[in-house]
Order: sequence, then C-alpha cells, then structure tokens
Amino acid sequence: MQPLPWHLADFEKLVEARARLPHALLLHGSRGIGKLDFARALAQALLCEGPPAGAHPCGSCAACAWFESGMHPDYREVEPIEEEEREGEEGEKPRKGKKSTVIKIEQIRDLTAFINVASHRGGQKVVVIHPCEALNPNAANALLKSLEEPPPRTQFVLVSHRPHQLLATIKSRCSQLALRAPDPATAAAWLLARGMPDPPLALAHTANAPLLAVELDDSEYWGARAAFLRHLTARELDVLSASEAARDFPIPHVVIWLQKWAYDVVHYRVLGTVRYNPDQREAIARVASAVEPLEAMRFYREMVRQQRIAQHPLNARLFIEYLLLEYRDLVQPQGLAA
Repeated sequence: MQPLPWHLADFEKLVEARARLPHALLLHGSRGIGKLDFARALAQALLCEGPPAGAHPCGSCAACAWFESGMHPDYREVEPIEEEEREGEEGEKPRKGKKSTVIKIEQIRDLTAFINVASHRGGQKVVVIHPCEALNPNAANALLKSLEEPPPRTQFVLVSHRPHQLLATIKSRCSQLALRAPDPATAAAWLLARGMPDPPLALAHTANAPLLAVELDDSEYWGARAAFLRHLTARELDVLSASEAARDFPIPHVVIWLQKWAYDVVHYRVLGTVRYNPDQREAIARVASAVEPLEAMRFYREMVRQQRIAQHPLNARLFIEYLLLEYRDLVQPQGLAA
C-alpha cells in the first residue's frame, strides 16, 4: 500500500518521525484526493516488521502480507457498514441491506475491546476510522474516552472530509494534518496514465478530486449526463419528456448535475468562467446572459438542500419533475429555456 504521488512528501516526513507520532492523528482534506490511501499506507508502515526501507513498508514481511490481505490481527478499520439483509415477502428474495451513513456505538464498543487486549505481534496496534464525521453522537462520545486515555502503543488515524462537523473535544485530542489536492496538471497526468479518455473534464466535474474522477470513469455515467444535459440545453425545456428520460438515472446524479449547472450559470455571470461543465460553456453562457444571478443562486441552494433526500425520494418521477419545474421557472420568465 502506497500513498498517492502528490502525498509522498507528507507521508515520508510523517513516517520518518514515527517514534514521535502522537497517539491520534486527524487527516483531513477534500473528498476524493486519497486520504484513506494515505491512512492505510501509514498503518502498514507502522505495522511493518521487515528491515528498514526508508519511510515505506517493506512489502515482503509477514506483517505486510497480512495487511495487504486484510488479515493483520493488530489493525482495525472502522467505517459505516452495510445493514443486514431483510427478509422479503413470502416467495421473494431477501432485500439487500442498504449502506449505512453512520458509524454506530456498537462498532466503537467492539473497537474498545480490540485496543484493550495485548498486541498479537508484540508491536503497535493501529485503528483507522473513516470518515470520522460519520460517527453518531453516542459513538463519538465513546471514541472520545479512548482518545482521552489511549492504551499504550495504540495509534489512531482519523480521516475526515468535513472536520468542522467533528466534536471539538475529539479534534483537540488529535494532531491534525491537512492533505492537499494535487495540482490539475499532476492529477490529469495520473488519470491519463490510468487510461481515462478526458481527464480535464472529469477533474473539472469533480472539483479536482482524482479518486472521484476514477469512480466516474464509466461510459454509462457520462452517457447519462450527456442525455440529461441535452434536455436541459434545449431551446424549450419539456419537463415531462426530460423527467421520463431521467427516471432510470440515479437521483443523486440528477440533483448534482442541476446543482453544478446552476453554480456554473452564476459563476459565468459574475466571473465569465465555467467550473464544473467546461464542455457546456456556450449553453451556460446563453443561460447566464438571461437569468437573474440572485434567482440562479437561490436555485443552486435549493439543489444543495435537495441532496439531503435525493437518496430516498418518496416518488422518484415526481421528485425529478419538481426539480425540472423549478429550473424551468428560473429560465422561462426571460423567455429562455436552457
């Protein structure tokens, strides 16, 4: 396990000082830049039993082999877990459990049992928690007790996209390291080496988050986006047709497409540039020239609010129609359909 290239300098500096590491380290930065890769690489380096290989784990000792297979007895990773399958109606297959959005107190209690027993290998124990803002209040308070009185030779590594959401008491017990996103040229070169066809567009669309761009390296995603934007950029927006076309798209994608579109409309009106949709610059310029910036900003904020329920709308078709009607209300008073 290695950190991503743009974090190598921070990683090597940190591991070289491993003897002086605080018991709890908080890694934070924007989503999709490689913070979890950094945390896992750090954990492997701390658990490595091989001969010194600079700041990097040797990759050949038993400890490294166990770590890379996910079986190291002195390593724990805590994240929101998938809920158990639920039984369906008689004759139906069990319903697949949904991915939880929180880390529960039971997970932290299990972790407490782990850190309070002796190390299997006689060395350190390492715990990675990500994203730590997913801790529910009870879990956060339970973790705080372990951070206040950490067992010897136990290293906590907390990973956060939104550190402002963490309890101040948790942050105060951690040494913090802000991990930066790569510069666009470095990120684009990395994505190009992975075979991505249009790195600049993917990076613009994900706000320069290379790992999020990798997740979108799927022709189905880009095809769905193109189909949706064809409706959005038509001279006259047909809400019913657009809703019908979008009903098979993931609802969170539709909300995010509209949110980023609205952001670009405001951004172009004010600064003359496009951030998220550089391939749609002409259409965005046309919309921006006719809408009121304040109304476009209100629509953008509404899309941000709608993200909270986008995963589980009561009626997907009606939800999409509502979003598109709101957009049509934004553009039609000026006699323009985007």
